[in-house]
Amino acid sequence: MTHLAHPVLAIDLGKTSCRARITGGSAEEPTVLAEAHGHGAPGLADHEGAELSARAVMDTVSQLPAALLAEVRHVGIGAAGVEAAPHQVAAFTAELRLALGATIAVVNDALAAHAGAFAGGPGTVLIAGTGAVVFDVDAAGAVKQIDGWGPWLGDEGSGRWIGQEGLEACMRAFDGRGPATALLADAEALAGTIPALPLWVSSTGAPARQLGTFAPTVIARAEEGDQVAADIVDAACAHLAASAAAAGSGAVCVVGGIASQPYFAAHLATAMREVGVDLVRPRGDALDGARLVALDTAISYAGRVVRDDVHAV
Repeated sequence: MTHLAHPVLAIDLGKTSCRARITGGSAEEPTVLAEAHGHGAPGLADHEGAELSARAVMDTVSQLPAALLAEVRHVGIGAAGVEAAPHQVAAFTAELRLALGATIAVVNDALAAHAGAFAGGPGTVLIAGTGAVVFDVDAAGAVKQIDGWGPWLGDEGSGRWIGQEGLEACMRAFDGRGPATALLADAEALAGTIPALPLWVSSTGAPARQLGTFAPTVIARAEEGDQVAADIVDAACAHLAASAAAAGSGAVCVVGGIASQPYFAAHLATAMREVGVDLVRPRGDALDGARLVALDTAISYAGRVVRDDVHAV
């Protein structure tokens, strides 16, 4: 068993929230020393992605004990947009290296979830949160990605997709193009009036995240029996199951915010069975994966981990 000389900081930076965890003890059996939760960021590939992402991380990290942070020498981060925005990633890691005085290792947030789910080894994971992506990783670290192409070109079945479908159904119900739905009153409560919804979607500067906040309402109404909402949930599950089946592994670990909701999880499991995919339980979460990435003990992920070594400057 390898005892670590210094605690490790792991960060899971999503569009909705940011989680941070400091662990100590051994590399194989870590002990949680402190945790914190904060706001998320639109993504490194978004406008001002490096600045907004660094701010979200530092706002969250500031809640952790200063004495523990001072001992940290390795930081692992799972963040959206790593492959799409290399210049933003470089600025992001450099800022955090200077602020934390530690070596920074950054990987796609979905791959951090993969590392946690399979304890740094091979396997197939479906991440269903604000976005949606499948990663299949073999024993050599080769990565196959299905969907995860962002809110405007993909992420089918994601929280953003569900929220957007729900609000679009409300607009159709409002002006007589679609069936009545209990979601209409929920949508009206968001913005005061239905015509004000387009402004509400863009009001925070992060429309994908804003749309995703409506997904829990859609799922709740589906569970209550609203047919429009139920159809949206069924369609979302079908999209996610199709992405999982495209990996070709036959066994998938499912993680993510919407996937943890019991009603949605049950429908997703049914959709998975219909396309011949078995579900396996995750061994850990994205924070566990970020810790493994920080320690460089996860599978290689075909060189997708970006490292900024504090000793190299």
